[in-house]
Amino acid sequence: MSTDPASTHDPASTEGAPAARLAMVTVDCADPGASAAFWSALLGLPISYADENAAMVGGADGSPAIGFGKVEGYRPPSWPGEPSDKQFHLDLDVADIPAAEARAVALGATVPEFQPGDRWRVLLDPAGHPFCLASWS
Repeated sequence: MSTDPASTHDPASTEGAPAARLAMVTVDCADPGASAAFWSALLGLPISYADENAAMVGGADGSPAIGFGKVEGYRPPSWPGEPSDKQFHLDLDVADIPAAEARAVALGATVPEFQPGDRWRVLLDPAGHPFCLASWS
């Protein structure tokens, strides 16, 4: 086994096999149902769980899910910074950035004034979390 941190890991090898797999990324929010509905529609994934305190999109097939947990007194992040810095962001691969942006806005996303570059677009989900649309291929 290489001790070089730049070497690539062979997923077929049991040597150095991961001790865990990503099951879910959980996002704080004020309204889990609304957050799940937005991300479900944007990503085309089913809402696989929802109650008044939590919701989950995807994951039913064993793939990673996005979870949403209700936090009392939730303060949405701000983009690009203070007073409540961003808490996470997702980078989404899209074929057509303007079309994906229009769809996201129609679903409830907003477009902040500050945009850091021309190769991607930053949007805010209904809970205020930033996410990026880019063509990765």
